[in-house]
Amino acid sequence: MRTSIATVCLSGTLDQKLAAASEAGFDGVEIFEPDLIASPESPEAIRARADELGLSLDLYQPFRDFEGVGPDLLEHNLRRAGAKFSLMNRLGIETMLLCSNVGTARSGDEQLAATQLRELGELAERFGVRVAYEALAWGRFVDDYEQAARIVRLADHPRIGVCLDSFHILSRGHDPQAIETIPADKIFFVQLADAPILSMDVLSWSRHHRLFPGEGGFDLAAFMGHLVRTGYDGPISLEIFNDTFRQSDAASTAVDARRSLRLLEDETRAWLGRSSRGRTEQMTARPLPVVEPPADINYVELRTDAIDEMRTLLAQLGFAAHGRHRTKSVELWSQGAARMVLGRPETQPPPPTVAGIGLSVSNPDAALRRATDLFAPEIHRPEGPGDESLVGVRAPDGSEVFFGLEGSTEPKWVREFPVPDQPGAELVERVDHINLAQPWQHFDAGVLFFHSVLDLRSQPSMEVAAPVGLVRSQVLRAADGVVRIALNLVPSGAHDDAILPQHIAFASTDVLALARQARERGFHPLDIPANYYDDIEARYDIEASLLAELKELNVMYDRDEAGEFLHFYTQAIGTVFLEVVERRDGYEGYGALNAPVRLAAQYQQRRDAEGVPA
Repeated sequence: MRTSIATVCLSGTLDQKLAAASEAGFDGVEIFEPDLIASPESPEAIRARADELGLSLDLYQPFRDFEGVGPDLLEHNLRRAGAKFSLMNRLGIETMLLCSNVGTARSGDEQLAATQLRELGELAERFGVRVAYEALAWGRFVDDYEQAARIVRLADHPRIGVCLDSFHILSRGHDPQAIETIPADKIFFVQLADAPILSMDVLSWSRHHRLFPGEGGFDLAAFMGHLVRTGYDGPISLEIFNDTFRQSDAASTAVDARRSLRLLEDETRAWLGRSSRGRTEQMTARPLPVVEPPADINYVELRTDAIDEMRTLLAQLGFAAHGRHRTKSVELWSQGAARMVLGRPETQPPPPTVAGIGLSVSNPDAALRRATDLFAPEIHRPEGPGDESLVGVRAPDGSEVFFGLEGSTEPKWVREFPVPDQPGAELVERVDHINLAQPWQHFDAGVLFFHSVLDLRSQPSMEVAAPVGLVRSQVLRAADGVVRIALNLVPSGAHDDAILPQHIAFASTDVLALARQARERGFHPLDIPANYYDDIEARYDIEASLLAELKELNVMYDRDEAGEFLHFYTQAIGTVFLEVVERRDGYEGYGALNAPVRLAAQYQQRRDAEGVPA
């Protein structure tokens, strides 16, 4: 599969965009006209720079408002087109994108449009270039790809074909199956974009909310499967209009883009396998290494300067101290199968507080191969004599993900720490979920990373009200629900650490007993306002004695059709806090209705600590 990316997807100058695309491993790029116009380099210099970087220049775009016009305007449009064709010759680009008319068309007559496209084809013939006609979802008369293909067929010119854009097709709810009726030699170009499923006008949706494949809600594997069946073997290009991407680091955005296409290639292969019709496709879709989702969260590593406070907190919650690693400046705390590795930051800038996650997998080497095949950078755990070999990769936010061998016994690496005195009754079983606050530029990349690398499935995103704005949250989880990772998007303009510290939630067999024991050890939970308990008393039929105990211990409560959820929060220590949860009778949620109360309580806690008046 030949890969391409439109320069509009990336931030920076045109030269920086070309360099980022090349470094990420793209085969080619689309030149977005405003990027060329703003460049100080000549078309010839840009062509030479692309050659130097090993990039083909695949498309010049966009050319607008051509067809469906009167004779005078047609003459003007042909003059415009001739100038662009000449420019394309200087750039060495063979294909131009023609968008369906949105502004100047006065007729929807398909035969008129075809006749005018044929004239454009004759002009293109003189310059040795091609025109790919695209139906914009908001085109004045042409807004459907089947209609665009019909007009191209009527034009009947070898220099006129179609451009298929997944956003324009899927955002309007058009069925992509009819792509298979278009001859491959008439599909001149293909552009891909995913997007969240939103209820808004399609133009705004397109201009600001497109995403890379795998980050949104479109079924792009089916779209690609129908395309492959045509025999098309040209570039597969990303055209993503997204405000965040155009402000983010171009190099990391380009890597995320390549990761999205690599995942889509694998998903397309799987779709074709499920929907085989005994046809031989021209485009090769390569499989990724097959891995099972992780069996559990083996450990969580925290890097914090507030290590003394974290030790105290873990001891209050009943965790046992193993002491310091025999060769590394980290220590281990455990309770049940929940393991916390603590250390101080050793780099500048420091890593996220949740600096590492260890996952138990059936085949660590296969998990690593899949991750690196998806362009995740491999990292190596420093090993001393006798240390277990762990393999891992770096996530987009800078944290580390390591793969350890799945097993029913204690992981071998635990033996690298001293054996602690065993605590009393262990009320914590394991890590229930990890909640990672994501800077604005990493949220969508984080969703794609955990979905593609770990084969975790995205749950519907939601927004939660906080005192400083709306917090977007998205959970990714394994099918059995044992591994759950929630990503939270810090509100725009908010101070990341103050508003959304990261947190780790532990699964408990008895939250109330643990909360009471922790209090006896000096634990002070996050204070929950009395108004909250008045509300849940009205909302749920809760026994009076249970309600009183919840209120006394600052334990929160939720209920769904399956069961009940009891949970409490610690106060934040630096940029992290802990949660203990108890799921009863198959409850699967996270207490979503309680999240605004928790966020407000944390906000108030920080203001109180800073001495800010209420």
